[in-house]
Amino acid sequence: MAVGRAELERSLVQLAAECEDPRAGLFGPASLAWEIGREAMLFLGGGRAALLQLAHPWVAQAVADHSVTLADARGRFVRTFENVFAMVFGDLEAALAAARRVHAIHERVRGRLDERAGPFAAGSPYLANDEQALYWVQATLDDTSIQVFELLVRPLSRAEKEEYLAETRRFARLFGIPDAVIPSDWEAFCAYNRRMWNSELLQVGTPARRIAEQLLQLGHPLVRPLMGWYRIMTAGLLPERLRAAYGLAFGPAERAVFAASVRLLRAGLRRLPGRLRYLPAYFEALARLRGSSRAGALDRAVRGALERAGRWVLAG
Repeated sequence: MAVGRAELERSLVQLAAECEDPRAGLFGPASLAWEIGREAMLFLGGGRAALLQLAHPWVAQAVADHSVTLADARGRFVRTFENVFAMVFGDLEAALAAARRVHAIHERVRGRLDERAGPFAAGSPYLANDEQALYWVQATLDDTSIQVFELLVRPLSRAEKEEYLAETRRFARLFGIPDAVIPSDWEAFCAYNRRMWNSELLQVGTPARRIAEQLLQLGHPLVRPLMGWYRIMTAGLLPERLRAAYGLAFGPAERAVFAASVRLLRAGLRRLPGRLRYLPAYFEALARLRGSSRAGALDRAVRGALERAGRWVLAG
């Protein structure tokens, strides 16, 4: 079922009514969404989340038909995460504005599949604002965030996982996803992911393989060895069936690299100062709550440096 503008607005009204502190936004400094989401190292799981999303034929075809990901990788990266960071770390007004912005973009993303994929016939229609497709994309992000956080930072208790899942319901409402679509508890969420990984709904077709291959090979020649390492880490994080479907090698040599990398990253992360470890958007949010604009200037400086580096790294 498609999420229309009316459904989205009803969802946003409910979110606004439940928001205790509009300055802190939908989550705030005491939330797990902030504790987990502030970790810059979560980007290690970006390849995993992207490939899981692309395994859904609707997502892969939509990216192939409508996205500028491959033509403007840096710009797409910046625009996507500006919206996500506004939703998670922004005040209430910024979160709602980002939700409307993303919904309007998704409204234009519709078309037909080029090829048969699992239960979807060639020529069958797809649309980005379908509630099930929207939740699958969110689930890949939530599941990957937990996986990487536990792998590199610390284990989470069952109670914390339940709390995190409850918080992500607020994020889902920013897309108009109804509660009925979202698993009721952590056990149901894990079962949902396992079911999807093994379902015929996920089929790595031609668009998914082409986009995945290009994404994992992007970069300036001097940093392509780094992308080779990132390819191994992505393979290690993926479910086995989908790793094989993408043709990603993960034999004894890759497993050894993965295990050693996890040990080194985990040890290094504990010694890294917060200013280098956490995202600028997190510090900007803390500064906003203190009534200061200092972190805003720092955030702009860091983002500018990242963009300049991105232009060089992603240049092909």
